Amino acid sequence: MQADLPSTTAGAVATTRRVFKLTLSYDGGAYAGWQVQPGKRTLQGTLEDAVNAVTGQRTRTLASGRTDAGVHALGQVVRLRVETRLESDTLKKALNAHLPLDIAVLAVEEVRADFHPIRDALRKRYRYILYDGRDRQIFRRDYCWQVRYPLDAAAMDRAAKGLLGTHDFRGFETTGAPRPDSVRTVMDIFVRREDRQERGFIVMEIEADGFLYNMVRSIVGSLVEIGRGRRDDAWPRRILEAKDRKAAGPTAPPRGLFLVRVDYS
Repeated sequence: MQADLPSTTAGAVATTRRVFKLTLSYDGGAYAGWQVQPGKRTLQGTLEDAVNAVTGQRTRTLASGRTDAGVHALGQVVRLRVETRLESDTLKKALNAHLPLDIAVLAVEEVRADFHPIRDALRKRYRYILYDGRDRQIFRRDYCWQVRYPLDAAAMDRAAKGLLGTHDFRGFETTGAPRPDSVRTVMDIFVRREDRQERGFIVMEIEADGFLYNMVRSIVGSLVEIGRGRRDDAWPRRILEAKDRKAAGPTAPPRGLFLVRVDYS
């Protein structure tokens, strides 16, 4: 596919700088996270290579959040500013033609010039998948946390409900990307088994107006402690009150985490 370069031919229609909202799905297992890093394969870098192949331009993209190494996405939102005459659907097809099979552009929409995928986001939803079954998972092992102990999903769900509402979540924030404000509002959270088996797959989903660094994985690690019977249902509330990461449980591994969607007005 030829690059969509600005034409220098006399009388040709000049390209204009346009802003697109991309919705991506990706398997983060083979990447060192979203953000470009020297000498490492990243999701952002791979996407920007595809943009360059299609348009002949090196441009920096901006995502709604910088997922860590090993974290997956079902609906990541990315802003792309680029000079092109391509329509949204054509741009989508062209990018997918240059992207590896573990990244897919699901939608491309032209948006206003001042669109900001972080500041304009109203809420985000994450999913975390656990597995406490007896058999080793061969084909889903890269997409769940395999816990060797039986978990009480009902107790985990009861405990998770204590996080609903507006709270200071600094007790669930790990170091790495500190924010000036650690108050967030959780609109929805649940823990449930995917089937009626005594042991197997367990899904946690959480929706909030924003998330701190490793907040979801810290919550999951704490809920697993409750599921194992090592902590009581009220423990998450005490972590909120303590406002200290040391008061919470371990950070769950990244491979079970999925960014489900980002909502805008």
